[in-house]
Amino acid sequence: MAVIGHYIGGKRVETAGRSAPVFDPSTGAQSGEVLLASTATVNEAVAAAKAAFPAWADTPTLARARIMFKFKNLLDRDIDALAAAITREHGKTFEDAKGEVTRGIEVVEFACGIPHLLRGDFTEQVARGVDVFSARHPLGVVAGITPFNFPVMVPMWMFPVALACGNTFVLKPSEKDPTASLMLAELLAEAGLPKGVFGVVQGDKEAVDTLLTHPDVAAVSFVGSTAIGEYVYKTACAHGKRAQALCGAKNHLVVMPDADLDKTVDALMGAGYGSAGERCMAVSVAVAVGGVGDALMEKLVPKVQALKVGPGLDPDSEMGPLVTKEHLAKVRGYVDDGVAAGAKLVVDGRGLKLQGYEDGYFLGGCLFDDVTTDMKIYKEEIFGPVLSVVRVPDYEDALKLVNDHEYGNGAAIFTRDGDAARAFDRDAKAGMIGINVPIPVPVAFHSFGGWKRSVFGDRNVYGMEGVGFYTKMKTTTARWPTGIRAGAQFVMPTTGS
Repeated sequence: MAVIGHYIGGKRVETAGRSAPVFDPSTGAQSGEVLLASTATVNEAVAAAKAAFPAWADTPTLARARIMFKFKNLLDRDIDALAAAITREHGKTFEDAKGEVTRGIEVVEFACGIPHLLRGDFTEQVARGVDVFSARHPLGVVAGITPFNFPVMVPMWMFPVALACGNTFVLKPSEKDPTASLMLAELLAEAGLPKGVFGVVQGDKEAVDTLLTHPDVAAVSFVGSTAIGEYVYKTACAHGKRAQALCGAKNHLVVMPDADLDKTVDALMGAGYGSAGERCMAVSVAVAVGGVGDALMEKLVPKVQALKVGPGLDPDSEMGPLVTKEHLAKVRGYVDDGVAAGAKLVVDGRGLKLQGYEDGYFLGGCLFDDVTTDMKIYKEEIFGPVLSVVRVPDYEDALKLVNDHEYGNGAAIFTRDGDAARAFDRDAKAGMIGINVPIPVPVAFHSFGGWKRSVFGDRNVYGMEGVGFYTKMKTTTARWPTGIRAGAQFVMPTTGS
């Protein structure tokens, strides 16, 4: 079995002490062992990053950009290897994993423009002989704490921008699928990143708490559940750090009566069941407006029933397994609860068994109808292949569902009516809006972030919001006294002229 350790000071590091098993979700078999960092190991990684920071911060932005260009090329070269590593430990299909890597590469491409992005402002002659100019400076050692569902993309939402801005970075990836983090570290080194600038510490709560309280860590970025995200944000802030935490979601897709139902159903299938629903931007609630509910279900039910579930490396699979045995049990529990609450389970995926993969963490697609807002399956983020259909009489009730929910990550509307789409865009209380787009994750030169309890902190991730998060502004006001070109002066100097 593979032993998955840390990456500190430019090399892989193995430590004694605690460890955790890593599983292949398709078979349920243990595939590796990940070493869990102690406080001492995290301190070593932070110390290496701190030592590397002065020289890296002093590196010209163009030189940093050229390393990002090389890193991007290496990602293109190794995309299949990265995708296969994701699939083996997370379970998502190989093509979905390649899509994840591609979306991460987009952020690297954005970071390649850092010489322009860090260009300061200059105002000449704000007063006689006085100029003002500003520049962004790196923060120092920054940390990222990332989830299991995107072991490549979410770290690359963070570290390419942070590194390009001149910071050094310590990554704490999920211990459920840790291999890709070391692959990324070695690709950065191959691209020319100096030793210590990027480090990886595998671990659990001990590693997280050490990063959150470490006096030499200037900022922490987190993506994951709301409960942990709130803890991360408050703890980091209490220790004087800049912090952002992107958290849970319950994303609604509003289906208007005039929507193209064939395209809407295809969108719901991909957004609801892609990656087994383990996406913070997955659509988990379809809101059927007016009398469209029956027609929607008529088209949706056979699609869910025909969903091809199988191991992620099988090219015929449309949906792979869930990430762990424990998470499978949790999602099944939500389905049980929905049935007990009175929702109509139109497609039941709980009985799925795959020959040769009986011990894998598979759950077939589940589809509920007649879901109401008081049910647990509506209120809470399930993070699995479970889609709930809620029927409402009109647009106003649909909008109210979106706006009354505690989460505000994303929301979408499918319609041919420009007026309805424009109203929804303006009035929906969510950070990311899709108009005939089911998963409105912004491209890399915009920024990703939700509203309400889907986020803690006032900065979104990547894009110019990311540049702002990973830098601090310095503004200089300069006046130079009259020099020798004016000759000797014998009059008392005064200001204001």
